[in-house]
Amino acid sequence: MITVVKAYGLARGVRSRHRSKGEPLATLHIEHPITDLETWLGAFTRFEDARRKAGVRAERVCQPVDDDRYIYVTLEFDSVGEAAAFKGFLETTVWASADAAPALGGTPTARVLTDVNTVA
Repeated sequence: MITVVKAYGLARGVRSRHRSKGEPLATLHIEHPITDLETWLGAFTRFEDARRKAGVRAERVCQPVDDDRYIYVTLEFDSVGEAAAFKGFLETTVWASADAAPALGGTPTARVLTDVNTVA
């Protein structure tokens, strides 16, 4: 299992899932099959600057322990708009090109998520 975790411009430790204005942070959850982990990681690394410029605040890459041909990516943003815009970039620019996504082994699933507030 491989896990890559990065946070951009954030202090270590627990942070609120809401910005000061009360707007929830947004998460872009992505999952898809891959053909080769090292090739996929190389392509993922090439888009690090694009993620940072798009407003990614933190990222996490994981694989299931029983499937080395599948990947999960979680990207955190300050807003739903930023997450949705980056999802569009992935769909039209990255995933649409075999050169940009050389180890993509199937159709990605990507969803913009926000936390559900529950009252106990």
